[in-house]
Amino acid sequence: MSGPGVGFEYPTKSVSWCKRDLLLFAQSIGCKAEELHFLYELHPNFTPFPTYSIALSFKLDSSDVVDFYAAQKSVAIPGVPVFDPTRVVDGQRRIEFFKQLPTSSEGKKFESRTKVVGVYDKGRPGSVVETQTDIVDAASNEVYSRIHTSSFYVNQGNWGGPKGPATQNFPPPKDKKPDAVFENLTTPETPLLYRLNGDYNPLHADPEPGKKMGFGGVIIHGLYSWNWACHGLLQHLGGSDPANIKEYQARFASPVRGGDKLVASAWKTGQIKDGWEEIRFQVQIEGGKVVLSNGRALMKCVGPAPQNKFMASVTPHIGQRRSYDGALCTSATAASFIRPTRPADAPQTFLSALQRKYASDGPSDNGPVLPGKQIVVGGKVAEEVGFDKIRRKQAQLSELKIVILDGSCIVSASSPTTDQDQTIRQTSPKVVELDISRNLFTDFGTVVDICSELDSLHSLRVNGNRFQNVLEDDKLNGPHEAFKGVKELEMGETLLTWPEICHVASNFPSLTLLEIGTNQLSTLAPIPPAFSFTSTLVSLNLEFNEFTSLEDIAALTSISTLRNLHLKGNLISTITSSPPKEVSDWQFVDALLDSFPGLTSIRFSHNPIYENPGLEDGAVPETDGTKKGTAASDEAFMLMAARLPSVRTLNFSNITTADRTNAEMYYLSRIARQLSTTPEAEEAQVLARHRRWAELCELYGEPVVSRQQDINPNFLEARLITVHLYLAELATSESEDNTAFVGERIVQIPKSFDIYAVKGIAGRLFGLPPLKLRLVWETGEWDPVGGFDDDDGDSSEDEEIEAERERKQDDAATSIAGTSIAGKKGGRFVRREVELKDGPRQFGYCVDGLEAKIRVELR
Repeated sequence: MSGPGVGFEYPTKSVSWCKRDLLLFAQSIGCKAEELHFLYELHPNFTPFPTYSIALSFKLDSSDVVDFYAAQKSVAIPGVPVFDPTRVVDGQRRIEFFKQLPTSSEGKKFESRTKVVGVYDKGRPGSVVETQTDIVDAASNEVYSRIHTSSFYVNQGNWGGPKGPATQNFPPPKDKKPDAVFENLTTPETPLLYRLNGDYNPLHADPEPGKKMGFGGVIIHGLYSWNWACHGLLQHLGGSDPANIKEYQARFASPVRGGDKLVASAWKTGQIKDGWEEIRFQVQIEGGKVVLSNGRALMKCVGPAPQNKFMASVTPHIGQRRSYDGALCTSATAASFIRPTRPADAPQTFLSALQRKYASDGPSDNGPVLPGKQIVVGGKVAEEVGFDKIRRKQAQLSELKIVILDGSCIVSASSPTTDQDQTIRQTSPKVVELDISRNLFTDFGTVVDICSELDSLHSLRVNGNRFQNVLEDDKLNGPHEAFKGVKELEMGETLLTWPEICHVASNFPSLTLLEIGTNQLSTLAPIPPAFSFTSTLVSLNLEFNEFTSLEDIAALTSISTLRNLHLKGNLISTITSSPPKEVSDWQFVDALLDSFPGLTSIRFSHNPIYENPGLEDGAVPETDGTKKGTAASDEAFMLMAARLPSVRTLNFSNITTADRTNAEMYYLSRIARQLSTTPEAEEAQVLARHRRWAELCELYGEPVVSRQQDINPNFLEARLITVHLYLAELATSESEDNTAFVGERIVQIPKSFDIYAVKGIAGRLFGLPPLKLRLVWETGEWDPVGGFDDDDGDSSEDEEIEAERERKQDDAATSIAGTSIAGKKGGRFVRREVELKDGPRQFGYCVDGLEAKIRVELR
């Protein structure tokens, strides 16, 4: 390949490393404790992580921090402008592994040899420089690894260079679940650790460079995500063996900030050549943008790394078996960690458990360290201070307000055969919160006995107990005031039925909060009106049960005071009962407000309709499932915000007034586009699926619906376009409206006329010189305000910068070029308008349909 700078070789640079450098790199990209061959220098198979070569391009032979910008300056490439290294971002990286690096460069001389493969002018966005870097043994000229780098120099284009070849893409397979999924929650400290590998770009430590480049602050190294993903592939598919990966590449698509959760998905393609299988992958921020695209690796897939011996020794319970605590194990791989040789704990009374935990004479687990026992941290002896004071304070049982006795093997309130010096009321009269979860109770009457002596009790937790015969329990059915002051009750994982739960709750006259998650509930029977909690309960937690429709919980409508309902972890997909599925149509979303008229917050991601937010029948092609990542997520967010006007928080994101306006106007334009593809006779059916059509039209005005009419192409009518021409002149006042509309002319123009002819007609109608006119076709559709959009998918961090700058410029210009979606609120969408440029192109190819609205302006 020929071109400016191709074949130019940079000066050779020495590189060196030691074992400590390898340990730091492995730690910074997420290697785990079970991968000691990457993390422990004395391991018999200690070896560098394969991609460490990429760090040598930055570190070179330095053992200290370096001036990043100064280090990036190099000899100018002949025939190419000198680019600014302070405005460069990674586009794509590919690495080929030929030979494993030694654990240290000591005793050998290694070099980094880089040459230019191509320099391409991408116009206004910038320029791409592609290089090839070899890590070479200088003595033998043996190449250990080869790195192909695509660097993007932002806003440094338009110098007349070649555009470059089309980029080869490796998209994930369609309609196939990933073979491996792994994730990582980053932190603000992530880039501060990774930069110690030699990449000291201030962009990843100091907020100022990021603000100037449009990122808003510090972003994480693109190469961190790149290396982390490679580690995940090798760990989950290659057995953590460096010998099982031959080639690896990925394109940098979006920046990552500290706190973002990265989720990687990998697919085996089944394409194997010479023993190496092609793997496709992508990395994205959870529920958001794609971070690494075009991911590809050549690997020998042997499965995940071996588990440690402890984890591999558990005994499985296959199928529908119950675990040691009686809970139903629905997983075929469920297991118990109970050792059969472990001696059983002795049962005890409530008072004995209370004395043992809080007033034991001997040192507890949190007590002072026994003589001779020392805690050593970093070679220094640590002294425990203050625990004696805490133990003395807790030992004052009469002052305890919060008592936690979960898992204490309690079977009764007190022993019937032993005389007690004090009762529970005398021992701890001030208890406000009590947790007696996961004990050995078999009847709820024991809980009644305990609580009847705690007059100040406000909160009670009995999770995980296995109560029997609740409906026949005499103490629950008889008169008592044990729970008269209890407002909060938790009975999760008790496996009680709904009638049993209601029966227990009816004994709590002041109950405001009830948590009954993980009870395998699938439907709720009507609640007897006599139960008092129907007029006191405010918050109900039903998480991780087995409901599949809102109809299953219809009985809750009898609770007149209910305000908060938690349904996380259920399989709800419909309003009425039907086989379980994921939400895949907007009718469910629209019906939510019928069931929850006070709905203000909802989490809805990871449903098919959110991943592919098409408008059901008649959806426009761009929402047919091909839209991926950010575009689909943003569109779904806007449609949800527009369809649910009462919701203020969606997927943990607050919906601002501007967001709501943007969403509603976008939704309105999408309905109009759907109507344009629907026969007029079916318009009512389409609008029936969009409840807010009339309301939105009243707020923002009814959009233009241009339908394609079925006309015989041989008729003259099919060759004419009905054009609505109006003259717009710039207003001279400083008012908010910047245009004044002068008249309107309706005329039919043949499709075969060119733009010159159309201008002639407009000039004659308005008495103006045709060549001084500017014709603008108003499509009636809404488009986002943004910068360039690279069609070949070669997106990178530079696009984020450029798009943000273009968005700001376009927002300032929309007052004349188009009407803002939010009007005076300055929304991010504008009406799409197309200027009809002078030329011989036929008018019929410049506009859509048989009707068009054109604004006539004086130049």
